[in-house]
Amino acid sequence: MIPQEVRSLLEKQQYRIVGNHSAVKICHWTKESLVSGRVCYKQKWYGIFSHRCMEFTPSVIWCTHHCLFCWRIQSGDRNLRWKEFPFPFKGDDPKEILEKAIEARKQLLSGFKGNEKVSLKKWEEAIKPTNIAISLSGEPTLYPRLGELIEESHRMGMKTFLVSNGTLPEAIEKLDPLPWQFYVTVAAPDKETYLKTCRPIIRDGWKRLNKTLEIFSSLECRRVIRLTLVKGLNLKDPEKYAKLILKAEPDFCEVKGFMHVGEAQKRLPREAMPRFSDIQEFARKLSELTGYKIK
Repeated sequence: MIPQEVRSLLEKQQYRIVGNHSAVKICHWTKESLVSGRVCYKQKWYGIFSHRCMEFTPSVIWCTHHCLFCWRIQSGDRNLRWKEFPFPFKGDDPKEILEKAIEARKQLLSGFKGNEKVSLKKWEEAIKPTNIAISLSGEPTLYPRLGELIEESHRMGMKTFLVSNGTLPEAIEKLDPLPWQFYVTVAAPDKETYLKTCRPIIRDGWKRLNKTLEIFSSLECRRVIRLTLVKGLNLKDPEKYAKLILKAEPDFCEVKGFMHVGEAQKRLPREAMPRFSDIQEFARKLSELTGYKIK
């Protein structure tokens, strides 16, 4: 399902392909936690240990969006193209995917075992993940056995963080069980900005995203709306974002800035990356409009 040229590029970028359509990679913050003790927001805010968090995707090169700000490779980048949707399909067995992903992650971490800066005890913990971030690349709700994968993850003792762009509300409505924490990315305040920023490859993406926001409050798990903001593109109209947030009624709203890394460097200038002060000010406006408190 993954063209050999694309597979080779992903492997060069330290992805490890699992089965026909999944992949695992070592997160920057897993490495930082092991080597220097620095941790990511998941540990600071949500109690998830960075060194025991597995970055994973069941849909490594397939997505319903071609977001300008995405640091992942998309069909059309570097003159590489592939079939956008090999879905719906049966999909690989979830238990087999997870077992292979954990083993591939262990192999990727093997070099850290001999690093004098890394605690052996911490490395031994790291190769036994306690959290799976189903967010590495692509749109995970395209995988038809996602509920089974979440259930198997929980059975294996891993909490689940699921990140979606919200364009498959029908898959979200059927999802059973739900993840421990569910993110939906909202990267535009209106349809015009959505089309320009997210570049959907489905015709009714904005309508579908809004359908997901309408059902979001009914999902019995921890729910987060995430805003990825780009200067000169979608860092605007906080009152419109506020309406979308209030429609979704999430437990948390994460306001984050676009990072000028990966393939996004070829699509956007460095100046499009907001300063932290820009994000703080935008969050302050959203707080005033929604009643959500800044934490």
